[in-house]
Amino acid sequence: MNLATAFQQSAESHAGKTAVFWGEQEISYQAMLAESRRVATRLQRDMGIRPGDRVVVLLKNCPEFISVLFGIWQAGGIAVPVNNFLKPPELGYILDDSAASLLVTEPDFWETAGKLLRTHRQMRIVLVDEAVSEGQGNNGELSPAALSEKDVALIIYTSGTTGRSKGAMLTHGNLLHNVDSCRVVLSAVEFDRFALLLPMFHSFMLCVCIMLPLMVGGSIVLIKSLHPLKNVVQEILMRHATILPAIPQFFRTMVDAPLPELPLRLCVSGAAPLPVKVLKDFNAKFPFPLLEGYGLSEASPVVSLNPIRGPWKIGSIGVPIPNVEVSIQNDSGEFLSDGQVGEVCVRGGNVMQGYWNQPEATASALRNGWLLTGDVGYRDSDGYLYITDRKKDMILVNGINVYPREIEEVIYQFPGVQETAVVGEPDRRKGEQPVAFVVPRDGEQVHEHELLHFLRQNLADYKVPRRVLFLTTMPRNETGKILKTALRAGFISPNG
Repeated sequence: MNLATAFQQSAESHAGKTAVFWGEQEISYQAMLAESRRVATRLQRDMGIRPGDRVVVLLKNCPEFISVLFGIWQAGGIAVPVNNFLKPPELGYILDDSAASLLVTEPDFWETAGKLLRTHRQMRIVLVDEAVSEGQGNNGELSPAALSEKDVALIIYTSGTTGRSKGAMLTHGNLLHNVDSCRVVLSAVEFDRFALLLPMFHSFMLCVCIMLPLMVGGSIVLIKSLHPLKNVVQEILMRHATILPAIPQFFRTMVDAPLPELPLRLCVSGAAPLPVKVLKDFNAKFPFPLLEGYGLSEASPVVSLNPIRGPWKIGSIGVPIPNVEVSIQNDSGEFLSDGQVGEVCVRGGNVMQGYWNQPEATASALRNGWLLTGDVGYRDSDGYLYITDRKKDMILVNGINVYPREIEEVIYQFPGVQETAVVGEPDRRKGEQPVAFVVPRDGEQVHEHELLHFLRQNLADYKVPRRVLFLTTMPRNETGKILKTALRAGFISPNG
């Protein structure tokens, strides 16, 4: 079994049913399967894609995103969905690292694609409209690839603490395992309709809002516009969405807004820590529960969730989902008892095979069959898990991981910068925002607006610091290491 054959079985069983609602469009399973086959044929016949070839997907949210994913798998390729907010230098690194032979994109990214072509002359580009069309070049029989559960299906690039992105290799088996666990824990059935409003390249959406509904014969309510909030509400009402997975900031907006009675039966918060106040206010306002969960791309991504029927514990990320184990370990790999704080470690069929082309990083992340998440927490006597700290220095902007080192490396490329440190500042709307501290070289001036302009050319907008603070010297510990805790405490308002 692989994702392509699993989707084919589901599509044949629910051929006439709507798989995706997109504005006024209602796209059936039969149509979605046919479109994905056209993509696969185009990739095989015209683009020469062979089993194991990497195909980068640079698209905004659209139904074709789904057809392209399953088309890549039918052709035997490995999909590399990328964050569409990234700039050409960031995308170029992923193209190099994955050794991708093809980029599937859309006209909105044609300028970006053109810049990539100048530095990657061997790369081929296909526009999504051409890939899914019924025109010339898509005739002929598809030769479905014979893939097993052990074959890599996705490479998800996550920011690295060293500033270099790492490609987490997720197999067909990893993803099918996580989908089935989520099916059980969410009680997902074919009558469910999942509201999809976050970016489709995000591992949370790929599993919970694309693969899960399609595998159970449900439907995807793909939201066209998130602003204003009433657009989302209208879609949920019109299409009778039942499950809404999103990030804490969205649920905070729901709490603050006057809303009509909604058809939802369940909301799931992931991708970032859910503030206790938001959880309490939400569950006091709405008749359906908001459940906090936890996951990471390396685990396909869902690891734990508060049980639908309770009990729900405020501040807890819940209990491990079915067929996934979680332990708390110290630095030596010893298992800690309930209440003891240590590193959260995960074991199960959902855990990645490793990082693409990075054996040392893989060895650091996988120990004795356990995935070391880098998150610190504990388990209570009832088996509920709590995160007390996050990966060192990581910043979460709208639920997307941002590592300061990556921003710092770019700042160091700007003339006149002697030292820099980036930390996260609380932000009511986005969760956190990066703030840069800079020490200029002696006798040189660094202007904030010029530096920020430079950063916008080289970093995704959400990674660009909201402001730059200038210092004459950095606070350091006795070994000379910059004290980011002092920077946060001394310069940043707790209210954001």
